[in-house]
Formats: sequence, C-alpha cells, structure tokens
Amino acid sequence: MAELKAQGKVAFIPFLVAGDPNLETTAAALKKLDDVGSDVIELGVPYSDPLADGAVIHTAATRALQHGTTLDRVIDMVAKVAPTLKAPLVLFTYYNPIIRRGMDKFCEQIKAAGASGLLVPDLPLEETVTIRAACERAGLELVLLTTPTTPKARMAEIARLSQGFVYLVSVTGVTGVRGKVQARVETLVETLHSVTDKSVAVGFGVSKPEHAKQIVDWGAEGVICGSALVRALGDAATPEEGLKDMEALAQSLRDAIPH
Repeated sequence: MAELKAQGKVAFIPFLVAGDPNLETTAAALKKLDDVGSDVIELGVPYSDPLADGAVIHTAATRALQHGTTLDRVIDMVAKVAPTLKAPLVLFTYYNPIIRRGMDKFCEQIKAAGASGLLVPDLPLEETVTIRAACERAGLELVLLTTPTTPKARMAEIARLSQGFVYLVSVTGVTGVRGKVQARVETLVETLHSVTDKSVAVGFGVSKPEHAKQIVDWGAEGVICGSALVRALGDAATPEEGLKDMEALAQSLRDAIPH
C-alpha cells in the first residue's frame, strides 16, 4: 500500500466470502481477482453472526456454513492458493473463532497458509492489544477500521495503530450494495489524511465503477468492494456463471481506478 501511494496509484481491494458457493469456486475466484489486477484481496471466514455485514454477505456466509465450510478448510484452501497469487491476502474474521482457536495458534496458522494481514471487525480499539501482539509474533499486519461516527482524536489513534492501511467504513451501518457513496466520505478521508500519512481505503457500499471513481476523486488510496462481488459470485445459477459475472464486475472496478 505504501509503494502504491508513493507511485500515485490507488489500490483495488476486493472481498469474498470463503466457501460460497464452495471452496473450489472460492479458490478459482481468488485467482481471477488476482488476474484482473487486485492489489490486496480480503477473504472473509464465514461466521454465524456477522455483526458488521448486511444481508448479502450474511446470506453468503450462511450458505458457506451450510455447505460445511470450516476455519480449517478455509486455511487449507488458502495454503493451496496463496502461493499462486501476486496480491497479498488479508483474512477477515470475527473475534470468536480466533479466541476459540487461540490467538497465537490462529495467527501462526493463517500466516503459514500464506495470509499477510488480519481484519477483525468486531474488535474495539482498546481490545486490539493482545491480538496485535499475536499478529506481530506471527508476522501479520493488523488492519483497523474507522467509521463516520469515530471522533477525530480516536480516528488518529486508530490510524496510528493500524498496519498496512486504514479501513474507512463509509456508512453508519452494515455492508451492502448501495445506490451511491455518501458525500461525507470526502470529509472523512480529509480528516484521516490530517491525522495520518498511511493509506486510507474506503469500503461498505461500493458496487459500481462510478463509486470507485468518486472515492478516488475524494483522495482515498484504496477502494474496497465486497457485497456486489459476493452477490455476483454467489447468486448465479452455476459456479461457472458466478465466476464470469464476478470477474466482469471486478474488471470494471479495476478499470475505473488509476493503476
């Protein structure tokens, strides 16, 4: 992310739910996202109570769990695919599976499988100390989130402690496909830039090339797209159609971002 910023380029960061419609398709989708030129790829571990996620991702996670997707199977799939990818992989998971596995063991396992970073959306800043230490011991970067309701002083502290980039949630609410990106995101990007020199990536509600262009115009260093890609892949009649639809959408978003 720092290299892209130094070059004046903006990162395309897609997100998928592992195991929807199945892990074989997820593996193929990761390769397609890499081929279209993704700079970082986020991979969500399906969880039964995804607090930050809206209907599309929640439904995808439910399908993945019903199909027998487990943390171990996700890690095994990552171990096979990650070495073939140019883009670093950031694992997105809620805190409960990490606690259940054990923080050090979890971090060591996903690092060994090929993950470069970790994002834990239900973990407040004050609770990140232990998981950050476990990440650092394993050689992972912990990415933190800031939201439209985060006070500036807290935003500055989140940005200081976030590694890789700062994830700016563009809405007060959950993930989902939206008609437009809220104009106040421009002010939020400016505020973050006033307290950090780290890259700022905007997510939640980004689903069209024009959304990506708008976020780039507002000065963000990264554009994150999740629900629209998850829907394209998971809602298709067949996995093959889903891969085709997802790839086309990913390409259109990639093409809208300077690279």
